Amino acid sequence: EAWLWLTVLLYIAAGLCWLPVVWIQIKMRNMAAHAISTDSVLPPAYWQLEKIWCALGIPAFFAMMVIYWLMVSRPASL
Repeated sequence: EAWLWLTVLLYIAAGLCWLPVVWIQIKMRNMAAHAISTDSVLPPAYWQLEKIWCALGIPAFFAMMVIYWLMVSRPASL
């Protein structure tokens, strides 16, 4: 059915968004830990990574919300 195929495609898209997000989160954690240990401010690279994190994380989150809706409602009109 179409809703199931859309669910699979959205799940793949969300997964492709989240793979780099995991790497970005690790880098951001390391930068934050370094800033704390050296009592310094976060570097500009941290904020660049934060923008990329949001650019990938927000669409992936909404894709998961649509997946949830599709799985619960199983619309016949798709």
